[in-house]
Amino acid sequence: MKRIAFILLLTLFSTAHAQVKTGIEILKEQNFEVLKGKRVGLITNPTGVDAQLNSTIDILADAPEVNLVALYGPEHGVRGNIAAGEKVENALDSATGVPIYSLYGKTRKPTPEMLEGIDVLVYDIQDIGSRSYTYISTLILSMEAAAESNIEFVVLDRPNPLGGNKFEGPLTEKAFTSFVSQLPITYVHGFTVGELAIHINNNNLLHGGIKSDLTVIEMEGWERDMNFEETGLPWIPSSPHIPHAHSAYYYPVSGILGELYVYNIGVGYTLPFQLFGADWLEAPKLAKNLNELNLPGVIFRPVFFKPYYSTYKGEEIEGVQVHLTNLEKAPLSLIQFYVLQEAYKMNPDKNVFELCNPSRLNMFDKVCGTDKVRKAFTKNFRVEEMIDIWNRDVDHFKELAKKSFLY
Repeated sequence: MKRIAFILLLTLFSTAHAQVKTGIEILKEQNFEVLKGKRVGLITNPTGVDAQLNSTIDILADAPEVNLVALYGPEHGVRGNIAAGEKVENALDSATGVPIYSLYGKTRKPTPEMLEGIDVLVYDIQDIGSRSYTYISTLILSMEAAAESNIEFVVLDRPNPLGGNKFEGPLTEKAFTSFVSQLPITYVHGFTVGELAIHINNNNLLHGGIKSDLTVIEMEGWERDMNFEETGLPWIPSSPHIPHAHSAYYYPVSGILGELYVYNIGVGYTLPFQLFGADWLEAPKLAKNLNELNLPGVIFRPVFFKPYYSTYKGEEIEGVQVHLTNLEKAPLSLIQFYVLQEAYKMNPDKNVFELCNPSRLNMFDKVCGTDKVRKAFTKNFRVEEMIDIWNRDVDHFKELAKKSFLY
């Protein structure tokens, strides 16, 4: 019986697994034609794998007609072993002996020296669909560096875990451009990385208006209304606190507020980005008040927990867990502001923007892409005061984005 159940499980996995083919699968089917006879540099991390979980690094290193000569490590490193915010160092890859150049240390844009002798730069990293996730900042800066050095750029496309229809938040204002908001796109964006690269080219977003010599190896079988779990693909942790596909769904729910380090948002506990906890919150009342807002696609549950590390390490705290019941309908990035609204009603002496280290306000604004959101919200701690700012760019940007859609 156990053997039958195991075989059935394998059958279900392989059936689902075949639903979407990522860029690396299509590249293999094309016999690496776009890379043949060229010296290849690869920007990747552990998410760069094929359907059998073979690393793109190993695939290119073993392909007879591909000459892999350099690797480039984004935040968390090529092998994913570096903690958030920690510098990535240059090194040699122990598995292949290929040199690794850091794109999250002294430099975040490949230098001409790093690109010397490279004919084509390949990008294969799983994004999570939110602007503040730094891999897409690495994408645009690497495209720019390649264009400046007359090097081809190839993106091996992968799904947007949130699907291709969800857009939330304002565009990044120029004064707030940073590595956590490198691009003038909405906070939740509906692009695949391949589409984002095309959008960058189409809208002259590289410095000086230069164009990338860009090729996108498209997926097969992906549709815009798919979340990641509907693709049938295995999820590889894209960073230490995005261990599961659904972690990407919750990242925009609390990640902006998490920049203040006043609440614990589940980072340091077993539910990263799914929690809001502090030592002054009343869990049952907060959950009741939030549920009475009747926000679409979300239910709040009272929780009591003790973080293992990060904010409130080792302390008993309480708050709410967010349960997404409809990913498409839920206002993901606004949920944290509704939590702040209801928590402030209960505890008007707990202004998180005053309780935090003042330096964190700057990071909060950079992640939002503007300081207008914070300034409008903190007038009365009401979402209605800032919701127009949050939504003002969405409809126009979505129409613009469609011009770069591949699927």
